[in-house]
Amino acid sequence: MPDSPASAAPASAAALEVLAGLVERVTFHNAENGFCVLRVKARGRRDLVTVVGHAATIAAGEWVNAGGAWVNDREHGQQFRARFLRTSAPTTAEGIRKYLASGMIRGIGPAYATKLVGAFGEAVFEVIEASPERLREIPGIGPVRARRIVAAWAEQKMVREIMVFLHQHGVGTSRAVRIFKTYGAEAIRVMTDNPYRLARDIRGIGFRTADAIAERLGIARDALIRVRAGISYALSEATNEGHCGLPRAELVALAGKLLEVPAELIGMALDFELAEGSVVADTVGEADCVFLAGLHRAERAIADRLLALSRGAPPWGTIDAERALPWVAARIGLELAPSQAAAVRMALAAKVLVITGGPGVGKTTIVRAILRILAAKGVRMLLAAPTGRAAKRMTEATGMEARTLHRLLEADPAKGGFRRDAETPLDCDLLVVDETSMVDVPLANALLRAVPDGAALLVVGDADQLPSVGPGQVLADLIGSGALPVVRLTEVFRQAAASRIVVNAHRINRGLMPELERAAPESDFHFVPAGDPETAVQRIVELVGTRIPRRYGLDPIRDAQVLCPMQRGGVGARSLNIELQAALNPAGESRVDRFGWTFAPGDKVMQLDNDYEREVFNGDLGLVEAVDLEAGEVVVGFDGRTVTYGFGELDALAPAYAVTIHKSQGSEYPAVVIPVLTQHYAMLQRNLLYTGVTRGKRLVVLVGQPRAVAIAVRGVAGRRRWSKLREWLATGTPAAAL
Repeated sequence: MPDSPASAAPASAAALEVLAGLVERVTFHNAENGFCVLRVKARGRRDLVTVVGHAATIAAGEWVNAGGAWVNDREHGQQFRARFLRTSAPTTAEGIRKYLASGMIRGIGPAYATKLVGAFGEAVFEVIEASPERLREIPGIGPVRARRIVAAWAEQKMVREIMVFLHQHGVGTSRAVRIFKTYGAEAIRVMTDNPYRLARDIRGIGFRTADAIAERLGIARDALIRVRAGISYALSEATNEGHCGLPRAELVALAGKLLEVPAELIGMALDFELAEGSVVADTVGEADCVFLAGLHRAERAIADRLLALSRGAPPWGTIDAERALPWVAARIGLELAPSQAAAVRMALAAKVLVITGGPGVGKTTIVRAILRILAAKGVRMLLAAPTGRAAKRMTEATGMEARTLHRLLEADPAKGGFRRDAETPLDCDLLVVDETSMVDVPLANALLRAVPDGAALLVVGDADQLPSVGPGQVLADLIGSGALPVVRLTEVFRQAAASRIVVNAHRINRGLMPELERAAPESDFHFVPAGDPETAVQRIVELVGTRIPRRYGLDPIRDAQVLCPMQRGGVGARSLNIELQAALNPAGESRVDRFGWTFAPGDKVMQLDNDYEREVFNGDLGLVEAVDLEAGEVVVGFDGRTVTYGFGELDALAPAYAVTIHKSQGSEYPAVVIPVLTQHYAMLQRNLLYTGVTRGKRLVVLVGQPRAVAIAVRGVAGRRRWSKLREWLATGTPAAAL
C-alpha cells in the first residue's frame, strides 16, 4: 500500500460526523506520516467498519474517537475517512489483551498478553507501573523479561507523550523514539526551547521537521534563530551532494531558496555563524567559500597528516627489490609484468603510496606481492576496507585478515567516535586500505589520526568509480594533488581481457559504448532490451527469480543483486524491492510491517546507517532469520553474526533485493542486474554505470534501452565537489608519479 494514497485525503463533507469504538485490527500503519487503515468495532454499529486517517501511534485494543465523513471508495468500499483521530489506552480486559498482543510493549506477545490479563484483569497497566515485581507471578516471566516489560511500558508512555506533542504540531511522528533516546524526559522542553536542535542532534530529523515544529510554536520565519539554523542546514544539504563547503554566493542563494527570506538577513546570520565558529570562510582556487567547521578542520588535518607520514624512510628500511621480485614471483606463482614490478619497487621504497586502476589491471597481485615480501621481513601489517564485503574480498585475495575500517578503529558507541586515535594508535608498521574511493572526509580523518607516526600507508582504489557517499573526494584529491607517489595501472592482463565484464567496464570508462549485441550463452555480460519501465520490471523479476538461478545455479536471494541508478520511480530500488520480495520471498504469518516495509524470515535486508553498538554499518547486507511476534524482535544474520532489532528499530533496515549503485560500492556480487532506462536520466553518469558493472563477479546483465546506456556513457560526472584537500596537499613537496 502506498505511503499516503489519495484515499487518505481529508474528507471534504461540510458536516463532521463523530465515530467512536474499539480498534480490532490495524490493517496498515505508516510510521513515517502516521497514515493508517483501521478495522473498528464502532459504537452503535453491528459490523466492523474501516477507518482511514492519521495517528501518531495506534494499536489493536485502543479506544479511538474520530471525526470525519463516510465515503464510498471505488476500490475499498465504504470507509470512514477521518480528519482527526484521538486514541486512548484501553480500559476493558479484552481491549487490554488486544493492545498487549499487538507487540506495542516489547517482551509481550499474544501468549503473554492472555496470561497477564488472566492474572491481573483490567489492572495490568497499574501492576506494570506500581507493582512490577508481581509480573514474576506469571509462569515464564523471569527477572530479565519483567525488566524489559517495565522499561518498554515506561518508554512507550514517554514516547506517546512526545508523539502527541509532535502530532499536535502537525509533524510526522516516526522519529519520536529517537527523540526520546536522545533527550529522555527533557525531550518536550528541548523541543519547546529550540526545535532546531533536533536537526543538529538527531539522525533522521532534518531542518524541515524542526522548522515545522518551530512554526507551530510561533517562531517567526525571519527570526535569527531560524536563519542561523538554516545556514547549517543549507551546508548540510550540500554535504549530501558530496561538498565540504560552498561558494559564499551559492550558499546565500541556496539558503534563500530553502528559507524564503531576504539575502540581507542571510548575510547577517552568516556573519554571526562565522563569528561563533560553526562555519569557516576560506578560498578554493579563486572562489570565496564557506565550510562547516568540522569538515574544514578534517580536510586540513588529513593533508597535514598525509604529508607528515610521507616524510622519511619506511619502517622496514631498505629492501633490495631486484632480489625480492623473483623471490616473491616464485612464492605467489605469478610472473610480475613490468608495470607490476615497478609498482612493487615503488611500494618498497615509499612510506605513503597510492595504487589506482580499474578491473583486471593487477592491483590485487601487486598488493599480494608487497605483503608477501614485507611479511618475510617481519613487518607488522593491518588490512582494512570500508565495508564488510570489501574486507571479506580483501581477506580472500591476500590470505590475510582484513577488517572494516570501523572495526579496525574500534568504534565506541558510548562516545560516538573511535577508541583508536592519536593517543591510542593502531599497532602496525604498515596499514593497507582498499576501496579507498568510498572513504569520505570524516572517516579518512579518523583513520589517519590512528596511524602511528613511524608506520607506512598503502592506499588502493579505483579513482574512476563513484566518489564517497559522504562529503569529499579523498582518493581523487590524493591522486590529483601531485603531493604523493601514485601508481596508475592501465594494462588489462590477458586472463581478465577474456571477461566481457572487464572489457565493457573499460570501454564505459573510456566513454565508449559497451558491447550490447547478443552474446554467447556462456558470456559473463548480457544486455536484455526493455522499451518501457513495466517491461523492464517484468524482465528483471524473471531474470533474478528464474533465468539466472536456472542457468548459473545461483541462489536468487543470496547471489543475485539488482543495482539501480536511483531509489525512486517504477524501476527504482524501492519499487523493485516490493516486486522482488513478492516474487522471491512472499511473507507468511511470521511477518512484521513497519516503516513502510514488510520483514519476514528469508528476506534480504540492508543496514541503512552505522550502528556502533551492534557493530553493523551502513551498507551491510543480511538475511532475516526470525521474526518473534511475542518478543517484538527481528533477528538478522550478517556474515555469520546475528543481530536483534526491536520492531521500533526497524527503520534502520530496508529490503535489499534491489539497492542503489551508490549503496553497492565496495561490494562484489556473483550476479548483478542493472536497469538502465531513460527515466533514470538525472542519474545516468559514466562513473555510476562503471561502478555498477564492476560490482559483478560472474555475471552482469543490463536491462533497458541502448539510448539510456549511451546517455550514461556520455555523462561525464556532474559538477565538481567543493573541497580544499587537494590544495592543501599540493602545498607539500610534489612526488614523482608512475
